[in-house]
Amino acid sequence: MEEPLSFTRTSILHLPNDCLFIVFQFLVCSSDRESFGLTCHRWLNIQNTCRRSLQFHSSLALPNVSSLSQSGLVVSAFHLHRLLTRFQHLHYLSLSCCSELSDSCLTFLQFYPSKLLYLNLDCCFGITDHGLLLVAAGCSSLEVISLYRCNITDAGLETLANGCSALKHLNISYCPLVSDCGLRSVSQSCCQLEAVKISHCSGVNGTGFKGCSPTLTRIDADSCNLVPEGIMGIVSGGGLEYLNVSRVNLWISGPTLAVIGAGFAARLKILNLWLCRTVGDESIAAIARGCPLLQEWNLALCHGVRIAGWQSIGINCNKLEKLHVNRCRNLCDLGLQALREGCKRLLVLYIGRTWKLSATAIEVFKICRGNVEISEEEIMFIGPGN
Repeated sequence: MEEPLSFTRTSILHLPNDCLFIVFQFLVCSSDRESFGLTCHRWLNIQNTCRRSLQFHSSLALPNVSSLSQSGLVVSAFHLHRLLTRFQHLHYLSLSCCSELSDSCLTFLQFYPSKLLYLNLDCCFGITDHGLLLVAAGCSSLEVISLYRCNITDAGLETLANGCSALKHLNISYCPLVSDCGLRSVSQSCCQLEAVKISHCSGVNGTGFKGCSPTLTRIDADSCNLVPEGIMGIVSGGGLEYLNVSRVNLWISGPTLAVIGAGFAARLKILNLWLCRTVGDESIAAIARGCPLLQEWNLALCHGVRIAGWQSIGINCNKLEKLHVNRCRNLCDLGLQALREGCKRLLVLYIGRTWKLSATAIEVFKICRGNVEISEEEIMFIGPGN
């Protein structure tokens, strides 16, 4: 007579770690993931191992990423030590607005195999060149770093460039102690560089970009003290698709910006010249001819553009979809007519308040180009992410 089959009672707790990893990956809700980790120490270890991103409550850089800190928490070396010990597989770490963070807090980055790809230190006023030395020593795989308003110098940037050659995105906006020497170290050592933000860096004139990699597609240089050689350096890589040189008129006059249309920026798609009051027809015509792929162009408050400039845009900018001409004092009826008869792919014209345009010219434009949206909105920042 056969023995009766015996059944062993099993539960989800008996699943191997590989299966539990898969289960955890299917948990979308953050509360469910936290509950998973509270089940037992084994499940908590799985949760810790699976975590790839971490930001603090005050961080502005990574929306929709769960936070572990409490409002008002002062990040110390102790906090970071515990967190980096617990989460040893982070790809994204944001400490932005942790203004009390010191260089010593970054010491722990070099002791854990976190393989960080993204590090945000925006408004970490206590971070200096020594902090970047620690970052470079511990985060050789880093691809994105944001140092907005940090007290770093060229020495720190050189250290960072030597240790993080895989860097693709760099934000050093509002870093007054940085010059083209540090920028040159980054552009020469980081051959995969794609985007650089140097807005409001008073010590940067643009020459540090000379000979930059063709992978560099985006540069934000709003309110920088650019010089003619700097403009040439900015476009020298040949791969630029987005360029923001707003308010450059404060330091440059004449046809200096014409170099943008000299051939090196033929792939340019978005150009922001907002508040470049002195840019004239010669530069506008050169850019219109030399940048045939332009899709969006901000010329708001560019008072130096006259009929010849508007005519060159109408004739040459055949792929332009968005054009900003708000408060351009020398946009007249003939200029608007040139835009109306050209720019066949135009979808939006931001026109706002004008001085020399008649109501009749605007109505004629609306009748003849009914598919073009007329907007009075004035936009300072354009392009992806704005």
